[in-house]
Amino acid sequence: MTLTPPLPPVLSTLPTGLLVDGEWRDATDGGRFDVIDPANGRVLSSIADATPDDAQAALDAAAAAQRSWAGTTSYSRADILRRVYEVLLERREELAWLITREMGKPLADARGEVQYAANFFRWFAEEAVRIRGTHAVAPDGRGQILTVREPVGPCLLITPWNFPLAMGARKIGPALAAGCTIVFKPAPQTPLSTLALAQILQEAGLPDGVLNVLPTTRAAELVEPLLRSGVIRKLSFTGSTHVGKILLEQAASAVVRTSMELGGNAPFIVFDDADLDIAVEAAVAAKMRNMGEACTATNRLYVHEGIAAEFTRRFAARLADMPAGDGEEEGILVGPLIDAPSLAKVERLVADAIAKGARVALGGNADDLAGYLYPPTILTHVPVDADLLTTEIFGPVAPIVTFVDENDVVTRANATEWGLVGYIMTRDLDRAQRMAGALDVGMVGLNTGIVSDVAAPFGGVKESGLGREGGHLGIDEFLNHKYISVAAPKA
Repeated sequence: MTLTPPLPPVLSTLPTGLLVDGEWRDATDGGRFDVIDPANGRVLSSIADATPDDAQAALDAAAAAQRSWAGTTSYSRADILRRVYEVLLERREELAWLITREMGKPLADARGEVQYAANFFRWFAEEAVRIRGTHAVAPDGRGQILTVREPVGPCLLITPWNFPLAMGARKIGPALAAGCTIVFKPAPQTPLSTLALAQILQEAGLPDGVLNVLPTTRAAELVEPLLRSGVIRKLSFTGSTHVGKILLEQAASAVVRTSMELGGNAPFIVFDDADLDIAVEAAVAAKMRNMGEACTATNRLYVHEGIAAEFTRRFAARLADMPAGDGEEEGILVGPLIDAPSLAKVERLVADAIAKGARVALGGNADDLAGYLYPPTILTHVPVDADLLTTEIFGPVAPIVTFVDENDVVTRANATEWGLVGYIMTRDLDRAQRMAGALDVGMVGLNTGIVSDVAAPFGGVKESGLGREGGHLGIDEFLNHKYISVAAPKA
């Protein structure tokens, strides 16, 4: 096996096994899988490939550790999370390199992801000590109503590959803060960031068995038995709507509590009164963050026909100034897509739109690019039957559709099974309020292309998911409310 030189120390000291009950171990059958660098196709590392037996061992460890972890003081849990925050920032450069190499995003974006991930641990360290219940006198005056919040129990956390460190932090942080133990399954494309995070959590003093990590290429064989076991009491999943529906069916068998952050088809609506400088920069952020490989990425740009030509010209100029290449190279702003199937999907969607009448304003051809790179692409005159208007693109392709009437664009924006986020560009306050209320989404970006914030509740409606992550609501997903009826004292 030839590794990509040069190798920073983070890779040579990184565990390559499973973490079960505080021990790094090989898979029970000895199986391993390779982690591939999407910029060049080279092997970064070989990782233990967990089996169902390994999953059962991880589940047993999480169950055994649950009572003692739930019984730790909130200060103790907060101290561990705060130490993780500090170490993540201390190791920002090596972790950013790891993200860039296994996922593809440029180093500058990877550094931002490390900061984002660290902030979740800081936030939930502060939330851990603020888990409160309520007290009230019963309405009939004959007793008291007490409520307390308790950890839901062992959790199964499943993350995607597009933000390999941050998505883990967004789930692990609140679960640990609430007092829950964890079985964690990272995406097989990007397990290295998760292994590094687990190692840091161990260094920070997390007790054995509280976090168990199962990299695997056979997720279905592992996950279904866990969900049907009756031991897992909470599932938090980020990924496709298709897989999310399968997991919901499996979770129903044991009535497992679920959080689902699923697909998106975000509309980006630019009205004719918008500040075009702001609108263009917001569109760049909403489309090009993570090369478009984000559930919050705008999938459809609706631009008022009166400004469409000027908006397109400015937008194309900005995207044309974003060089694509290996994310570790200086000046690169667009890294490769995650793998060959992702590249093929983007190429198919663009070809379909062009065949149906769309025009290429920028890009549209990856033939001259290495690896899994695809250039920033803008399509205009996109017909309503183009597949990319109804499919989550997950790539740097921006289809532009014009509109005139506000009610019409609302109808078109809402004509999707998804409802994660919508973006509105306008200087009219009344219109902004109307549109924010009219869009069937869980989040709205008003004159901004970025909605993600550790202090805000992240999540969608319709088939974009259930529950919220981050903010004050994020920890509630891992807590049960227990009601205690207190009888009135004897006279």
